[in-house]
Amino acid sequence: MAERGRVRRMNSSTPSSSSASKADSDVPLIWQRGQDHFSLFSKLIKQELDDETAMVEERWKKWTKQRLVAAGLTLFDLNGRPQGRFFGEYIITFESRNGGRMPQHRFGNGDIVLISRTRPWGEKILEGVVLDRGPTRIRVVVAERPSDLRKGNWRLDRGANRVAHDRMLEGLMSFHSTEDSTGTPLRDLLLGSVHDIATSSQSPPEIHGQKQYGPLGISQLPLNESQRNAVESAIGKRLTLIQGPPGTGKTHTAVQLLRTLVKMGRGPILATAESNVAVDNLLEGLLDNGVNAIRIGRPVKVREGLREATLDAILKNHPAQEEIEFIRKENEAVKRGLSDLRGKDKGLAHKEVNNNYKEIRRLERTMIDGVLDGAEVICTTTIGSGHKLLGNRRFPVILMDEATQASEPSALVPITRGCRQLILVGDHKQLPPTVISREAERGGLGRSLFDRLIKCGMPTHMLTTQYRMHPTIREFPSARFYDNKLEDGCTPADRPPAAGFLWPDWDKPVAFVPIEGFEVEDEEGKSKSNIDEAAKVVSIVNDLLAAGDITTQDIGVISPYNGQVRLLTDLFYQAGGFEDGEPYNGLEIKSVDGYQGREKEIIIFSAVRANAAGEIGFLSDKRRLNVAITRARRGLIVLGNPITLRHDGTWRSYLDWAEEHNLFAWHITHS
Repeated sequence: MAERGRVRRMNSSTPSSSSASKADSDVPLIWQRGQDHFSLFSKLIKQELDDETAMVEERWKKWTKQRLVAAGLTLFDLNGRPQGRFFGEYIITFESRNGGRMPQHRFGNGDIVLISRTRPWGEKILEGVVLDRGPTRIRVVVAERPSDLRKGNWRLDRGANRVAHDRMLEGLMSFHSTEDSTGTPLRDLLLGSVHDIATSSQSPPEIHGQKQYGPLGISQLPLNESQRNAVESAIGKRLTLIQGPPGTGKTHTAVQLLRTLVKMGRGPILATAESNVAVDNLLEGLLDNGVNAIRIGRPVKVREGLREATLDAILKNHPAQEEIEFIRKENEAVKRGLSDLRGKDKGLAHKEVNNNYKEIRRLERTMIDGVLDGAEVICTTTIGSGHKLLGNRRFPVILMDEATQASEPSALVPITRGCRQLILVGDHKQLPPTVISREAERGGLGRSLFDRLIKCGMPTHMLTTQYRMHPTIREFPSARFYDNKLEDGCTPADRPPAAGFLWPDWDKPVAFVPIEGFEVEDEEGKSKSNIDEAAKVVSIVNDLLAAGDITTQDIGVISPYNGQVRLLTDLFYQAGGFEDGEPYNGLEIKSVDGYQGREKEIIIFSAVRANAAGEIGFLSDKRRLNVAITRARRGLIVLGNPITLRHDGTWRSYLDWAEEHNLFAWHITHS
């Protein structure tokens, strides 16, 4: 194992952004009164929903059709047609009326869309989920299909997610409930209102009636030392925080911990994460390790190869479905004959129909309970854990992966399901929860429960061996963000630099490409782009692909600004396109926020900001830089204006490090 690299002048205690500092100073870390906690977060949840709804409605009512299309937020003048079913729900295919290519848009698999005729704010709308998309069509899954689907025009819009806000509020109410058992035994500990939070967290969880299945064999698990220490510590505590820096195997550790807890008979266990991608990663790991895990959530939002492990798929193939189908057909026959009946006979027929419906619901509930009772681990998103399918089901053990991406009210949704042992896995040095309302973010909604508990004095178990990055890519983030504690589980030979790019130092596959350029603000003043950087990105990607060492699937293009993501998408679209058979099929262009938990062989990062005032906005959030520069395995290429970026302390430190190692790629700038 390689030695830990050390970097000079890397002060890891750089202050956070002003908004984060303000939130930290204004919002209590330790809550002496539960009422104060409830009052604040109920207000913040409402503020977030109000601001998100207002933003969407303003967009609908004030933006022109051209502006909505240019932003990729709305598709107009669509034809709709049915295309079968998807796990019991209906598939609708929407196409342009002229049959041509659709404009570039921001609808992808799993996204919630609102379906309307002309005005989503003034008519009945349908909510659907995107199944997939192509150059000329987009397929959407809906619970009910309109009878006039083939008539007239349709439009698709992005809207506010009201369900998430409702479930957060319900979770908050349950967390503070004193009238029944819906609250959690961990409430005082999580509020920090105990004498010593660190000592209290180490108490063994009060889980009774469980039987261990056999020797745990933790020493035999595929874990390194820091991962094994985290697992051994977590199994005996009622509250554990596991910090996993980039590439250190957070999810792998979480899976092995869940596997161990199952062996201890601690089930049923609820495994959650904020995003569907993170939940899918947990599910995949559990299934690969022989754990009986079931996924809760609409199959359309689940990775295709894992859909058979969803509750919907299992229920679809359940033996009781034959009986349910028989009763449904019987009901339809009775309903068809109602018009011919009179008096008492008609009343008896109605009663039979109602009884049949009750029997169907009973059989469905029996099926669901039977399937869930047999599961060792149930996987769902934090918000999904509030689904009615789970009923009043209790989970004494809850593990939350990517816990630092969940707002505190979001984290409370699963916790209120009777949690007695809580394991939070995440990294507070990476991106925080996504919050739309700036006021709600400043009020404390942008800080995760994981982060607050650390500030309250909770110790963490840090994973210290990274397996993702070439050691040079690891060097700066380890020094700047993790006190030089990261060590390498891979060697330079394991991560050879990619051909097709002239690295400043072939032994160090990191490059900073200075671009003078200029930034441009979009119409609504909420995002920015930089055409000079974008053009150079296209050139670099073409060179990498031409060399034949890597494919489009190996390259990730990321930027902190959605405006730059849209510009890059347009440029690559114009240069050849992303669909099957087109040159950039498989190339991913995303925001930094959309790339946490992901990795690629090559990462190309466009910083965008270039102005005389030296303003870099939220790019100054060191967590965003940390995520951006730790996604790459074999090569990291950063494009930016060094004069502008040097106005920020963290970026200045990064550029100093790059200069010291002769990693400035001036030859690429002028090529």
